Amino acid sequence: MKRMHMHVAVDNIPQSVRFYSALFGVPPIVEKLDYAKWMLESPHVNFAISSRGAKAGLDHIGIQVETEEELEEIRTRLEQAEMSLLTQESTTCCYARSDKHWVQDPSGIAWESYRTLESAPTFNNAETESACCTPVTQAIQITPRKSKEHHGCC
Repeated sequence: MKRMHMHVAVDNIPQSVRFYSALFGVPPIVEKLDYAKWMLESPHVNFAISSRGAKAGLDHIGIQVETEEELEEIRTRLEQAEMSLLTQESTTCCYARSDKHWVQDPSGIAWESYRTLESAPTFNNAETESACCTPVTQAIQITPRKSKEHHGCC
């Protein structure tokens, strides 16, 4: 099973926890002084917020998987599309240890595909004191494909 993941940088954790708890109708399953996470069933999403120094707004989007095979499937698709990947194995981020692959879309939005291995007592690795665990912006390469003519939104 795959679950959509969104991470939003916020200015105020307590206010944001109140807001998102009211919006989703449930409290977070993880709540720290600088971070909170909801594992929602409807909509089926892992939604996280943090106040780690990033500009408020969307930090990154991701796909959380349950198995190593699902993670490998995503990695293979991205490599076949000739996208530049950053792979992190057994890395600590957002109070969890995970295997993950990062890629950026053509607009520069970071996408994370990952499998959580276990919870962690710290937000991230001590040597990686970043706003979140999103890697530094990197260029991606996408193979041009013939596109169909597109009109309007979506």
